[in-house]
Amino acid sequence: MNMSAQQQHQGNSMMAISDNEFAQLRDLIQNRFGINLTEQKRSLLVGRLQKLMRQLNLPTFASYYDYLRNDKTEGSLSDLVDLISTNHTYFNREKDHFDYFSRTALPQTIEKLKKENRKDLRIWCAGCSTGEEPYTLLMLMMEYLGAEYSSWDAGILATDISDRALSIARRGTYAADRVMQLPETLRRKYFTAAGADEMAVIDKVKREATFRRFNLMNTTFPFKKPFQMIFCRNVMIYFDQPTREALVSRYHQFTEPGGYLFIGHSETLGRSQSLYRYLMPALYQKGEL
Repeated sequence: MNMSAQQQHQGNSMMAISDNEFAQLRDLIQNRFGINLTEQKRSLLVGRLQKLMRQLNLPTFASYYDYLRNDKTEGSLSDLVDLISTNHTYFNREKDHFDYFSRTALPQTIEKLKKENRKDLRIWCAGCSTGEEPYTLLMLMMEYLGAEYSSWDAGILATDISDRALSIARRGTYAADRVMQLPETLRRKYFTAAGADEMAVIDKVKREATFRRFNLMNTTFPFKKPFQMIFCRNVMIYFDQPTREALVSRYHQFTEPGGYLFIGHSETLGRSQSLYRYLMPALYQKGEL
């Protein structure tokens, strides 16, 4: 085998990971990000990391683990979570949630706040990925409130662990075929053409989204006030049961009485939990005081 062919063979071959190396990385990922990597995800982890390790000239997973531990900036941990997090989303995903939001949850919340002489509408998209969810919610809020929207302290807090996903969200430009999944009324009012086969969220909407990097594994949340709605959809599927329960407890702490928690349709809080009242699949409500 000549040198170039040998290098190509090495570049294509799967790097080996020992049981101990996999356990070290799995535990680090679980402790820092809550993501539960089972034995079935072993080859996926190797596949996603080996190109990065070759670029860093790290020959073994043990040396990569040491590299992660010794990086005080935590930039390497950010690169790691970008590689292993899936960020699969699209406009109008799990459409019945958006229908419930615009027809029921939002009108009821607005009515309640008006009775209390308040105009602070607080919504958090936790695990916002590339921004489709918060932008859709903002469009629906603008549709419902109309000219009244500007008199509200509204907007949306949208957080994610992935810098890569957040940079796409802040840019707010998407392939046109993905935007087509939204109703035509929203497409016409809130998007503009952006080059070949792309559409951009208009600035009026983008200004209302605050995108921040945030790790849901933080044991204390830094928010000064609770939210009327928290969206955490298709995030907890990556967590084990104790991690999910601890996170839901923190969400409950920062949900206003009567507030809503939206989770993914493949997720459940379980029947044994008593913090939230079950409303419909993947939707829960905190009890009133």
